[in-house]
Amino acid sequence: MTPLFEQVTIPTGHSWGLLWRELDTIPFIWHYHPQFELTLTVNARGQRYIGDHLGDFEPGDLVLLGPNLPHTWSASERIDGAQPMLAVVVWFALEWVEQLAACFPELQSLRQLAARAGPALHFSAETSARSADKLLQLHALPVPQRLPLLLDVLLDLAGDTGARPLASMAQALLPDGQHKRMAIVFDFMHAHFREEIALETLAQRAALSLGAFHRCFKRHAHCTPGEYLARLRIGRACQQLIESDLAIAVIAQEAGYRNLAHFNRQFRAARQVTPRAFRRQYRHASRVAP
Repeated sequence: MTPLFEQVTIPTGHSWGLLWRELDTIPFIWHYHPQFELTLTVNARGQRYIGDHLGDFEPGDLVLLGPNLPHTWSASERIDGAQPMLAVVVWFALEWVEQLAACFPELQSLRQLAARAGPALHFSAETSARSADKLLQLHALPVPQRLPLLLDVLLDLAGDTGARPLASMAQALLPDGQHKRMAIVFDFMHAHFREEIALETLAQRAALSLGAFHRCFKRHAHCTPGEYLARLRIGRACQQLIESDLAIAVIAQEAGYRNLAHFNRQFRAARQVTPRAFRRQYRHASRVAP
């Protein structure tokens, strides 16, 4: 199941995009685009598919997706049958974030938000509720008044310590400057995750001692190098399970696993289902989509 490329068009005279979409059902359309996407889902209950993440969502679900991350929502259950489902979608480019942060030092936290959103962020219930109230006002506002309200939402999201990443197959975007050293390490790991990578090799690339590297890595990735490498491998396997018909043994080997039984154990521990069941869930969703 190859994701479709979506051409997101930002209207002339606008620096970001807004979509107010009322639907009877939310169809399964597996797609991606180069913009960040903030999606609020109202009056709907169903499933969200983001990269290798598959999870249920409830009304008021709020997610920020990074660029080029395959995703879709799917729902046929309305909470209030007399009202349509509603998706409020905001699109913006990384350059938009960088330009805002460069012009206004007060908006530096937006850079950190963008860096964390690579694998998609799901926000805490409290922050989502506050943000939903504001996002639902955007559509009715005159265009010039929308931007301050959107920035208010994004700054609130940037401060949400309860936000959690959803997918593992996207590389989080890293801002320049102090993170450049770790960007070199992440690039190397993403290029060589199928191989055995020694911790010493990564530390050398970061020009740090082993101890300093381990602390620095954990601060940026919120996990150990070994855990991050495992996420990359499982993420690659999930991508192949979704998008190809390759045998599971072949997928395991291409993801860097030399032992199929070990792969199956690691996959089940990470996704709570077997590789075969994971593939079946996605294919069933695509078949029953309205």
